Amino acid sequence: MASRIWVIPLVGLLFLSVTIHTIDAKRTKGYAIYLDPKQPVEDRVQDLLKRMTLEEKFGQMTQLERVNLTANIMKKYSIGSLLSGGGSVPRTNGTAEDWVKMVNKFQKWALSNRLGIPMIYGVDAVHGHNNVYKATIFPHNVGLGATRRVSKFYFDLILRDPELVKRIGAATALEVRATGVPYAFAPCIAVCRDPRWGRCYESYSEDHKIVQQMTSIIDGLQGEIPENSPKGVPYVGGKEKVLGCAKHYVGDGGTVKGINENNTVISWDGLLEIHMPAYLDSIQKGISTIMASYSSWNGVKMHANYNLLTKYLKDTLKFKGFIISDYQGIDKITSPVHANYTYSVQASILAGMDMVMVPYNYTEFIGDLALLVKKNVIPVSRIDDAVSRILRVKFTMGLFENPMADLSLAKHLGSQAHRDLAREAVRKSMVLLKNGKKPNTPLLPLPKKTSKILVVGSHANNLGYQCGGWTISWQGQGGNNITVGTTILDAIKSTIDPSTEVVFKENVTSEVVKSKKDFSYAIVVVGEPPYAETHGDNLNLTIPKPGPSTIEKVCKHIKCVVVLVSGRPLVIEPYLSITDAFVAAWLPGTEGQGVADVLFGDYGFTGKLSRTWFKNVDQLPMNFGDPHYDPLFPLGFGLTTNPNVKS
Repeated sequence: MASRIWVIPLVGLLFLSVTIHTIDAKRTKGYAIYLDPKQPVEDRVQDLLKRMTLEEKFGQMTQLERVNLTANIMKKYSIGSLLSGGGSVPRTNGTAEDWVKMVNKFQKWALSNRLGIPMIYGVDAVHGHNNVYKATIFPHNVGLGATRRVSKFYFDLILRDPELVKRIGAATALEVRATGVPYAFAPCIAVCRDPRWGRCYESYSEDHKIVQQMTSIIDGLQGEIPENSPKGVPYVGGKEKVLGCAKHYVGDGGTVKGINENNTVISWDGLLEIHMPAYLDSIQKGISTIMASYSSWNGVKMHANYNLLTKYLKDTLKFKGFIISDYQGIDKITSPVHANYTYSVQASILAGMDMVMVPYNYTEFIGDLALLVKKNVIPVSRIDDAVSRILRVKFTMGLFENPMADLSLAKHLGSQAHRDLAREAVRKSMVLLKNGKKPNTPLLPLPKKTSKILVVGSHANNLGYQCGGWTISWQGQGGNNITVGTTILDAIKSTIDPSTEVVFKENVTSEVVKSKKDFSYAIVVVGEPPYAETHGDNLNLTIPKPGPSTIEKVCKHIKCVVVLVSGRPLVIEPYLSITDAFVAAWLPGTEGQGVADVLFGDYGFTGKLSRTWFKNVDQLPMNFGDPHYDPLFPLGFGLTTNPNVKS
């Protein structure tokens, strides 16, 4: 309570300081169009642009990591944007108040620049506000792609639940804004064509039509763009919404062998058909920013691809927001990384990059950019285009009128309403792959009332494993102390009848196997440990140890259902025959109760595969429609169950 009493007055003082600052700016400069919210956005952009020095423009094109930042850096260089990378937080287990206080401190520093231009603060909120303790962590996109709305068209392979995803976007926006942050680096609209890719769980599907449906999350994040609004113009619908960022442009999910940041080899027509459609939808929805991919297209790095960044995205598709680089993305234009940074600055800016996620070496970036402009290698017109786009977004989102955050939305961080929504998403994303060893002898739904049940496996009682990568830290981490949520084990215990005894063993012991007759059934929960990006690249896709031995030791002796927690399909064919039921749970996030909801029949299974489930990795890449299509389970597969009236 003491910290709450201290923070609120501080926020108020910061707000008052900014208000006075803005008034003083008007008095000292006389009337300025850019300070007048009644003026058209484009007029404000041009008015401010002509008042800026080249050095101030370079600063607006620079995004820095918050670590080691000072007031002098912000003011001297007129820095345009800041970010928190994975795990970059104001303090361990920081509250909404801690975040608001931090963001407002940085904003105050930014507003001390000569023209009072506010900065934009961004975070990777890719499945909820995943950097923040106690935030609601939703299922990763691979699970959301499996959700399915009720339809009479039972055999429609691609009909999904975009309305649910839109609600998740709105909830995420509220939680991000609750911490004073106005910018989310989401959604990822990659079309993952090979599950060996370490970022496949960030993709909704291998089918671009499913990914296109899921761009509804932009309507939730940014708000629905008004009818008759000009297409391509960024839109943010008020202080409860955030800037969105469609990523990673373009073809990141199609690299050779699924190797992260690798080369996507595909024709122009193939690129347009598979990887581009969701970007068209995103632009029509008013997406504010687009992030370039680390990957290459036919050997050309996307961060240096003029034809795709400028000629197609800006000129053909008429995208009016700004293009942002990925984290140290321009450094990776050369091999080795950062081998010729001046060239990297030149190639990326000339290609159409507007804001560069530096994130640390700002003096080198700004110095090289200034040198290239001075030598007329980069024309001032290119700088003006970049800064105009950045300012357009800032004016559109109302940042000049409301630069400071407050605590009015703090109640939304990890709210029960959002946790209920996440639980709904979990149960709708579960895909039932097998139910019964024989026809008409289903195991699921499980009875709640019985004598004794066994719960076993590395993922049964591990909140960090449930959430996966991009949770609290970049790579994610195991354990139950990373944030607040419900493990699958706890969900099971809260769902069964009080008279039913639950025995939990993380690892299978000989005593467990010997006492097999004591158990009515077993729930085996195994899967992948957390990972992100290149750390998740995997050429064999087997269930990590001790998962396979756990399945074999338990399911050969006890009636069992296996719940697989993973960011993609894994090799499961060797184990299917010994199991009674098999469930793909994906990476469900903090609300493990959603898993128990369907296991015990409070709700029926409805999820459908948004990815092809392969038999073995030698088949990869293999996607629906390929000539060699021979899956274990095809795109759109998923058994259904009816909810129980009695359990």
